[in-house]
Order: sequence, then C-alpha cells, then structure tokens
Amino acid sequence: MFNRDSLFGSRGQAPPPPPNRAPGQPPPPSSNTSSARRAVEHRYGEPSPSRQEKSGYGQGGAPSGVPMGRGMQLRPAKSPDNSFTFGNLCAVSAQDIAPTHEGGDTYLLINGAYVLSARPLPSFPRGHISLSDAQRTWMQVALTDVVEVQPYDPFSQGAQSYVGSMDVEVAFAGKKSTDVPYDQDELAQAFVHTFRNQIFSPGQQLLMDFRSIPMRMTVRTVELVDIASLRAPSGGAQQRRDPAARGILTPESAINFSKDARSPINLKGSTRRPAANSVIRPDFKFEDLGIGGLDKEFSDIFRRAFASRIFPPGLAEKIGIQHVRGILLYGPPGTGKTLIARQIGKMLNAREPKVINGPEVLNKYVGQSEENIRKLFADAEKEQKEKGDESGLHIIIFDELDAVCKQRGSGAGGGTGVGDSVVNQLLSKLDGVDQLNNILLIGMTNRKDMIDEALLRSGRLEVHMEISLPDEFGRQQILKIHTTKMRENGKMAGDVNLSELAKLTRNFSGAEISGLVKSASSFALQRHIKGGTVAALSDDVADMQIHMEDFLRALDEVHPLFGVSEEDLERAVEGGIIHFSPHIDKILKNGRDFVNQVRSNTTPLLSVLLHGPRGSGKTALAARIAMQSEYPFIRLVRPVDMVGMNEIQKIQHLSKIFTDAYKSPCNALVLDNIELMVDWVPVGPRFSSAVLAAIKGMMENKPPKGRPLLILATTSERTVLQQLQLNFMAQIAVPNVQTQQEIAHIMQDSGAFSAPDVQRAVGEIEQTTGGQRINVGVAKVLLGIQTAMQDEDRPGRFAEVISEAVAENSA
Repeated sequence: MFNRDSLFGSRGQAPPPPPNRAPGQPPPPSSNTSSARRAVEHRYGEPSPSRQEKSGYGQGGAPSGVPMGRGMQLRPAKSPDNSFTFGNLCAVSAQDIAPTHEGGDTYLLINGAYVLSARPLPSFPRGHISLSDAQRTWMQVALTDVVEVQPYDPFSQGAQSYVGSMDVEVAFAGKKSTDVPYDQDELAQAFVHTFRNQIFSPGQQLLMDFRSIPMRMTVRTVELVDIASLRAPSGGAQQRRDPAARGILTPESAINFSKDARSPINLKGSTRRPAANSVIRPDFKFEDLGIGGLDKEFSDIFRRAFASRIFPPGLAEKIGIQHVRGILLYGPPGTGKTLIARQIGKMLNAREPKVINGPEVLNKYVGQSEENIRKLFADAEKEQKEKGDESGLHIIIFDELDAVCKQRGSGAGGGTGVGDSVVNQLLSKLDGVDQLNNILLIGMTNRKDMIDEALLRSGRLEVHMEISLPDEFGRQQILKIHTTKMRENGKMAGDVNLSELAKLTRNFSGAEISGLVKSASSFALQRHIKGGTVAALSDDVADMQIHMEDFLRALDEVHPLFGVSEEDLERAVEGGIIHFSPHIDKILKNGRDFVNQVRSNTTPLLSVLLHGPRGSGKTALAARIAMQSEYPFIRLVRPVDMVGMNEIQKIQHLSKIFTDAYKSPCNALVLDNIELMVDWVPVGPRFSSAVLAAIKGMMENKPPKGRPLLILATTSERTVLQQLQLNFMAQIAVPNVQTQQEIAHIMQDSGAFSAPDVQRAVGEIEQTTGGQRINVGVAKVLLGIQTAMQDEDRPGRFAEVISEAVAENSA
C-alpha cells in the first residue's frame, strides 16, 4: 500500500532533477546535495532529511490517481521536448503522480521490469507517460500499448544500490557525425552530469546530446556497490555484477565506453584505460548460444582470433603482431561447425557477418566467380582506406569451403581453371600485396585434406580448429539444450535420465542427438494417436509426456555415423563364444590386456594378428574382443565390402575407414581375412602391390594425439603375410578343436545331445579315424551339429561329418 513512508521509509527521497544546461555545455562542478545521496547518508548515521522529504510524493501521501495497493495504467506518449528525450526522463501528469516536496523527480517501475526517472508536469495530460524512441525500443513498448506504472524503491535490492562501474556502447544516433575523436574522460563526465541520480540496468538504451551531436548509448553491463565501497579508496570496492542489476549513477561511478562496431564514431584513449574496439559483447555468455560440448573450442577460438582485437590498435602495433585473418573449422558432419559460425555473430559486437556457401561462388560466366570473391571484401577494403586501424571488424563466413578451394591443378571447376582462379583470388585478398587487417574469414569443411595447402598457411586460414565428436559431458550438455523446452513445459517425464543417455550415445554428433530427441518425441506422440492414424488424436494428448522408454526405443532407430558396426560384429559372433579349451580363455584375456593398453594411451597404436586354420573362430574372437572393449568407434572391415572395386577405389575406401577411426577418443578396427584385401591368390602367386603398400602405410601411421587405435586383423595365411612383410606388433594363435574332451564339451554346450549320445559319437569318430586327435575348426564342429539335428540318428550323423573333416585335414 502506498503511503507517506511506503516508498523509501526512513531511507530518503527520490533525487532532484539534473541541472539544466545547454546541449554540449561542459558540466559544472559536481554537487553532493542530492536527496538520494542524503538518504543514504542518513542510513549510515548522518543527518536525516525531514519526514516531508522521505515521501517522494509530496504532502498528499499516495500519488494522485494511483489506486491503493496496486499500480496505475498509463498510455505512452511522445516526449514534450528534447530535454526529456536527451535527458532519459519521462514526463507524467502532476495530477497522476504528485511531485516531491522539493519539486524533484521520482522513480517509476514500468511493466514490472524497467525503471525510469519521472518528472511530474502540471501541463502534461492525465493518464499518459512520455517515452522517447530509445526508451520504447528498450522496453519493447509501442505508442498504442498500455503500461503498468508503480513507484520504485532503489534500495529494495539491498545495500548495493549504486553503480560502481558501467560498460556503455556508444554510436551516432543520426546522420550527423564527425571524424573528430571523442575523449572518453570528457564523454564520461558529460554522461554522469546529464544522467546523475538516474537508475541504470543492462540493456538500457538512451540518447545523449554531446557537442550538439545526438548519440545513442546502450548499457552493456552494470556493477553495483554499496555506499561504503563507493567512498572507499581505489581497489576497495566490493562489486556485484548481475544481469538484472539496477543501480543509481553517481559522480564516483566509472563509465567505460566502447564503440559500436557499426558506427563510424572514434573514441580517444582515457587516462584510466585506452580506447578499444569492443569486439566481444560485454554481456555475452556461452550458454546463450545453445551450443553444448564446445567450451574449449570456443575458448581457443577467442584466444587465437579475438584476444588481440580487444586491445587498442596502438598496443598491437607496439607488440609487432597482426590480427588473425582466418579460421578453419573442420571435423565430422553434424558436430556443430556451421552452428558455431552462425552463432559467432551473437558473441561479437560487430557487423552482421556475411555468409556464403561454397557452391554459390561459382558462376558460368567468365570472371564472375572471381568477382563474387572480390565483392565479399569490398566493404572491408573501403573502410580500411577511410579509417585505417580504427576500422571495424568485417566477418565472412564461408561454408563448404572445399567446394571451391580444392588443390590447384586438381581439375576443380570442370577443367576450365575457374577453381584455381577462385583460390588465387581468395589468397590475394587474405594475404596479398594490399593486406587487410579488419577482416576475419571463417571457413568450414569436413574435408580438410581437399583444401589447397597455400590457403592453410599462417597469415591466411592459420587457426585450424577441429570440431570433433562430443565427449560424455558434451553430449549431456547437448541433450539438456535439446530438451529444454519439453522440460520447461512439463512434457518430459521424471524418469528421463540425461546422464544415462549421455553414456548410451557414444560417438553421437550434435545433429544425431537432435535426431534422437525427435525420434523419442515421435514415439511419445504415437501413443496418443487412435488406431494408428494421424487423423484421430486421443483426448489426453494435452497430457503427453516423453519417457525414458521413448529414448531407449529411439536409440534402436538412430545410429551414429561414426559408431560401432554392431550388426556386423554381432553377426560375426552369432553362435557365441564356446570356451571348449583353456586356450580360448587365454586369447580373450590377452585381448582384454591389449584393449586396456590402448585405452590407457600407453600404446597409441597397436596392431594384433589373430592367425590360425580356416574355421578356427578367429573372426568371432576378434569381434568379441572389440565389442567387450566398449570403444566408441569399432568397425569390421571385410573383403566382401570391396567386391567390384579397383585398386584406387579400395585404397580410398580403406583410407576413409582409417580416417574415420581417428575421430573418437578410442578406436578399434577389425580387418577380417586381411590377405584377401590385398588380392592374394595362391596361383601365381598374385597380389595387389598398391593396396598392400597402402595398408602397410596406414597400419604404421600413428593416430593423432589422444585418439589411440587398436587394429585386430585375422588371417589363415600367416606365412603369406610374412613373405609380404606385413608385420604386426603382437600375434595370437587360434587353434582348432584338438581333443575328444574339447569336442565333447562343444556337443554338450549345444544342448542337442545327451551324455550317452556324446560318448557314442566320440567313440565312432575314434573308430573311423583310427585315433583320438581331432584337429577340426570349431566352425566345422558347429556345422556338423546343425547337420546332425536334421537326422534321426544325430550321434551317427555327427560322427560321420566330423570323421570326414578329420580325414580331409589329415590328407
């Protein structure tokens, strides 16, 4: 309820109006007689103003026309004159809101979020409040709207109610401008004098007349202090920065100016700090971008490309460095390269970036492709000639860079040489005779290997930032971003565990996680469709929620591009691993040791050869070792995948597989029947020397740092690989089924034979072969069991098949 003491209690009154002065007139010496200051002095034990001064609403107590206990609704109107427009004041009717006892201004809270200093005027129409264009833009209010107005107590947020320091962005407000640099100290003095005792908060926009030139000011950050900190010596202030902070401007407040990069205004250095182009917005926060898992990449991009641009041009010149003019973002598809470039404009206080897709540069007319490149740099060249080092930053975002910047001489551009000319034009603009220091080219590609090397050297696209697959923490961030709206609107059930989903989505890119969320949503929507048709929705569709089960079902539907080839691996161990011999347990144990050796990065590259007779289970064991490793990336490579390929196509196929294997934190490749990959045949003998050389080179090439690789190869021709000098770092022998006890174990494990049947079959095998030694591959034994199950005499049929296999191996 509004009464005489409800606005400020015993803490003072609203401040008096700022002193009147002509636009551009130097401010007079600061005065300490403000009512608001006296109010604070009273709080700290100094003389108290009279009770009449405490109210802020004159002798009548509550403001006229304001209903008791709630605010007043007023209609926006234009400002009465320029003193309100350039003074950041709003006019109200003295009949609606009574002036203070001293006839001063008062604070009003508008729409519950914005605070302005209001000046009651007897001649101003009732039911209205004047708002300038800048004020309406800040509050997003139209002249046809109705605003809610109520008194505001500046001390409601605690002791820290004064502005300690404030970052303000400045630009010319109209067509009138000047090339004369503005001294920051003089500008700050005029700012404080004009808006003293007013309340400011981040995002606030206002106009100021300085030297008869209108300027637009935008408050970026506000740091609050209490009165004791404000009076403390330098360094003693305890400041609090808050996006929703509001504070009273005082003569002791520090104003830090930065120029709007889109404005031609020039700022001259201050005695307290040098003038700088504020490339990064002061109020920028990474979470505003909606990008997860790339905090380190953003930090590195900022350090390499933008840190030098924050400091004034003179300082960079003294160090003797030039700004970075190019960044290359590369990595797998869907990891967020384009998203980063798209969002960089939000973190930069610069012009809107120019965005161009690689294929859009090319044109069928002679010389037009090169002209398209020149147009991208035209604005930057013009401004650099006019302003030199004071020029603002021009950003060019080049998506799908590999489309036009292929290696020169490779035939890009259809054999016309257009591709080479485009690359030459881009090189000359980035680092030619007339160097530009006000540009930043951000190129994106997932084929870094295709880009001309001259474009990647220092001085051009010198910062190479790999945007790789997100780790578990990054995946949880991305899942949180993509499920924000469903969480806020109560559409995500409480059983959804994002940390568990982050563990299950190994090797998922950001785009694939987005697809996973969409798939889970589709399962939730399907539950509310009658009869399976989209035409009939159930009555409880408004209560729809997405459960953990929906995400688990989506995991069966959405698979990562760089993931585990689960279907191929499961097919390789379709019958499971039968531990018929201690050798099998030893092979699996050795495999686990190799897996841990690579995971710990003790050995970043380890090649292991599993060799043995054909059908001994080498592929199944290699697949089981790979699956038990739980590496994010596991790929089974088989000769059948390369049927119909010539030598060059095979080399390209294998090269892509090895390149993909460098994308994850831990990687495993299973090369099945490696001797067949090199086209080896015993007749001749013959093999492909080109494919063999490629495989040798890829197996010996160490992966990038932090991307260890385990290679598991299988072969039935170990002696052939030795002759071809295809060497491995470790080898594991996989034996056949050798003894009667081992074959009896396999028969019992199958569940197709009783104990008497096993004894009978083993006896008949020994009787037929004339010995106890079996020496048959486990695959042949399993085939014999499957064949025997189709016969009425299972033991006899099984003994017959195995006896033939023993005789065949003995021949």
